[in-house]
Amino acid sequence: MISREIGICGIGAVTGYGWGREVLWDGLSSGKSAATLEGGYGKDRDETAWVAKVPDGGDPIDGRSRFARAMRASAREAIADAERRGWQPGPRVGLLHAVVLGEVDLWREFYHDEQTLKARDYLALMPSTPMSTFMQEYGFHGPAMNVSAMCASGNAGLLTAKAWLDAGIVDDVVFVATDLSLVPENVLHFVRLGVAITDTEPLDACRPFQEGSRGFSMGEAAVSFVLSRNSGRPYALALGGAMSHDAHHVTSIDMGLDQVRGCFRDALANAGVPTSAVRYLNAHGPGTKQCDRAEATMLDELFGAETALYSVKPLVGHCQGAASAVETAVAALGYDRGFLPAPPTVAPGHPQLLNGRTEIEDGLTVKSSLGMGGHNSVVVLAPPA
Repeated sequence: MISREIGICGIGAVTGYGWGREVLWDGLSSGKSAATLEGGYGKDRDETAWVAKVPDGGDPIDGRSRFARAMRASAREAIADAERRGWQPGPRVGLLHAVVLGEVDLWREFYHDEQTLKARDYLALMPSTPMSTFMQEYGFHGPAMNVSAMCASGNAGLLTAKAWLDAGIVDDVVFVATDLSLVPENVLHFVRLGVAITDTEPLDACRPFQEGSRGFSMGEAAVSFVLSRNSGRPYALALGGAMSHDAHHVTSIDMGLDQVRGCFRDALANAGVPTSAVRYLNAHGPGTKQCDRAEATMLDELFGAETALYSVKPLVGHCQGAASAVETAVAALGYDRGFLPAPPTVAPGHPQLLNGRTEIEDGLTVKSSLGMGGHNSVVVLAPPA
């Protein structure tokens, strides 16, 4: 059975550009990367890497960590935004939190410094605690749950929220994706994997679907949505989607692409739309050979020449567990603002790749995300009716 669409009714964001949805949009619109070159990486902490870290900020009452403050700030912004756009919460508001590595700064401090914590502070490290305290703040009584699917966690959370709404379990969902995990130990291992940029500016090295791409700058973000059918002015509509798993390798894509291909087809079938209706492929696009090849193949096999391709990872960085949520926010805001802040191209690439700011046209957006370990996910978005 084809399910009904849900509205993205409010958006909140904290990213490497700073605190707030408009700060994100202005940063993307500038065409400049959020990443800066920082030291403290490598075996002896004497190497540098390009990282788009969330700057200090937020409300100290929300906790000691950037993670806790960013999670709550983005969720509050999304709720306030949705209310301004006409959303009124129902009696069963659920909370979904997409997270891969939570409270990394505090856990690092706990283990490295052997810090003795009060019981209340120790409980704050648990992945369920930020959700519980946020539910208390707003008096929400729907289910509250974490979702984790590596880089595809944002899509996984959105699809889970839609399933809750379709099943009648909730009236509305606040969905948050948070990843503030760029401590030296984590960045070091992505450098060792050969995918994190250390020696070249992000827009030069991260060239999704272009010749000479070498990987990505690592990013951080907390992005939130209010998802509901009870809003007069949604940014965009989520029509449906699909997920699958390669069951192949902990990092590599199964290059037969059978599961990736099936995921795209299942998502379109679930949304009840033909490939001809898709105007944009908002790609995972990390700038790595495997992922770029997989998504470019899907574009060439499944969609027509009128479907444009873009990835914003050269600008906002690869935000890991929050990556697809950031990129969904870009698609939704693009429908609202009338243009897409695609990064400028720097080398020959796919003929359907967008080059810089582009006025948006009517049509659907397919948002794909290929999470490390074989997590395939595709969401189909539409402009508001």
